[in-house]
Amino acid sequence: MVSADRLLAFAAMSLLVVLIPGPSVLFVIGRALAHGRRTAVATAIGNVFGSYLLVVAVAVGIGSLVERSAAIYLGVKLAGAAYLVFLGVQAFRHRGDLRVSATEPASARRPARGDLRTVLDGALVGVTNPKGVVFFAAVLPQFVDQSAGHVPLQMLVLGLVPIMIGLITDTLWGLTASATRTWFARSDRRLSLIGGAGGCTMIGLGLTVAVTGRAD
Repeated sequence: MVSADRLLAFAAMSLLVVLIPGPSVLFVIGRALAHGRRTAVATAIGNVFGSYLLVVAVAVGIGSLVERSAAIYLGVKLAGAAYLVFLGVQAFRHRGDLRVSATEPASARRPARGDLRTVLDGALVGVTNPKGVVFFAAVLPQFVDQSAGHVPLQMLVLGLVPIMIGLITDTLWGLTASATRTWFARSDRRLSLIGGAGGCTMIGLGLTVAVTGRAD
């Protein structure tokens, strides 16, 4: 199994990487600004689920193939970028709907998308996150003890560390952003603006993901 020293070392490395805001964090913030706290939390859950799918892929050998192949890597990156832009456009187009939901009783409010759909949106962004692909494919294997055997199991256990850290930090980012949105909700105009800002954030993030990445 994974030794304590390797687990702690990987936890320290994961914390440093997770604390640097990447596509997943900015996506959670964008959804929080556009749709509120419930959507932000569901998005964060979906993000870490998608990220753990990357861990599973690396454990069975698929992740390293994606990381080494420029064509496959580019395809994954562009798919994630396109979906981010699509979600951003949708949020921007429907920013005026936020004024209607803000005036409804709390018990009657519903998220702009179903909870399951929101989790799936987050999962898709998480599994196509270039930062996650590179981290899990290139960094995770370095902390595996080959002599201890059960290499895939070691990867699955180690992969839980950044997943838990990411769940906590992404949720905190989302709750903070949604608290800001609550203040904006006191004005129809401000709420519409913040909804549009959330959509623009996701569009900008998608375009950034599409044009940045590996030099090869």
